[in-house]
Amino acid sequence: MLAAITQFIRDRFIRSRRLNATRLVAGSFAVIILVGTLLLALPISARSGESQGLFTAFFTATSATCVTGLVVTDTFLTWSPFGQGVILLLIQLGGLGFMTVITLISLAAHRRIGLSERLIMMSTLNLNDLDGVVRVVRHALMGTAFFELLGAAVLSLRMIPKYGFFQGVWHALFHAVSAFCNAGFDLQGGDTGPFSSLVGFQNDPLTLFTTAALVIIGGLGFFVWEDWLEHRHWKKLTLYSRLVLTLTAALTLGGALFFLGAEWANPGTLGPMEVGEKCLNAFFQSATLRTAGFNVIDQGAMTDNSIVMSCILMLIGGSSGSTAGGMKTVTVWVLVMVVITGLRGRESIVYRERTLPLRRAMNAVTLFLMVTFLFVTGSMLISLTHEATFLQAAFETASALGTVGLTTGITPLLARPAQGLLAVLMYTGRVGILSFSIAFLNRQKDSLNMKYPDFNIMVG
Repeated sequence: MLAAITQFIRDRFIRSRRLNATRLVAGSFAVIILVGTLLLALPISARSGESQGLFTAFFTATSATCVTGLVVTDTFLTWSPFGQGVILLLIQLGGLGFMTVITLISLAAHRRIGLSERLIMMSTLNLNDLDGVVRVVRHALMGTAFFELLGAAVLSLRMIPKYGFFQGVWHALFHAVSAFCNAGFDLQGGDTGPFSSLVGFQNDPLTLFTTAALVIIGGLGFFVWEDWLEHRHWKKLTLYSRLVLTLTAALTLGGALFFLGAEWANPGTLGPMEVGEKCLNAFFQSATLRTAGFNVIDQGAMTDNSIVMSCILMLIGGSSGSTAGGMKTVTVWVLVMVVITGLRGRESIVYRERTLPLRRAMNAVTLFLMVTFLFVTGSMLISLTHEATFLQAAFETASALGTVGLTTGITPLLARPAQGLLAVLMYTGRVGILSFSIAFLNRQKDSLNMKYPDFNIMVG
């Protein structure tokens, strides 16, 4: 059945070239959300046996497909095992990407991967050429299965004694997939209360370190995995991979130190904890802001400085070609290099005797301006439609746009228009930015072999 559907999609859309890569990615996510909405709207998906309605189903399907984690109802208390299974499938499809799943089915059916599919896979994974693209996808699928199953095995050491064998295995698998795909959905509502996430594991290093490791590994990107598998030595890695690993470590550890200092004496967050528990929870807070969405402390009780820092880290997100969202780490690094180059009065961006193409710098600046515009506009609109502070509205907006899933607690209380806006931001953050990146990769260079005269204007 799956093979027949795959063949139909390949023949009608991919190989017929009715859709380019950008439209295919955007359209496939929309179709997945639509199917997920219809399934979650069924009475069988609800724990009560009564349909939760189209809007709740739509919001949840969008959040799961866009691997965000924002919800208007508690996942465990609202959805039946069938509904939870639908959510998990949506998370996996959204995390891997539609074309990756199509490739998996094609490989399993021993079908040949055509040139059109390779081009779309190259664009979807942000690769620069066709060399080894199928190998990269194959390794991405194998790596995903390995890390998710390994994470589930480790988490089951805590979940099975707590919930029994079958339910414990399900909880462990659900949280492992959700963590690796940077989704942030959890099933802890029946144990520690609605919307409690991982608060019940505040003093459990095994659960928190395992979850954080899955989040970080999933956010590194498939290209970095492939590069590490091929070279296995720091000096032999590409410049991009070294930048990703360095920036990921710097942002995670730097964020942990910031939250440790900012929340050390806050009675609503880290204040009542022991020193070791404070360090553990500060580290997890920093790691989960890389678009994961799990929380162990009350986000609404954080200081204003911590909320602002959280917004920044959520908008930065993970790395290209990964399960994470946001502007991406290396994009921010390019922006910093643009600023440094401008301050030095140079015309070319040079790093370690290499010049960054101007087109890449322009892409980074354009993406930054787009995300900033959406962030500010969304924050203002939400603050206007709900009695909340601008910081609270900004936090929810950054969480949706960066596909993070953390909340200060106001998302379930928002009016339907504001919740609908968050759904649009989630789709834009996951699909819009990805499609925007693909459009950059596929854009043709200006064929006009001419140079126009310069003109000068005053800036600053």
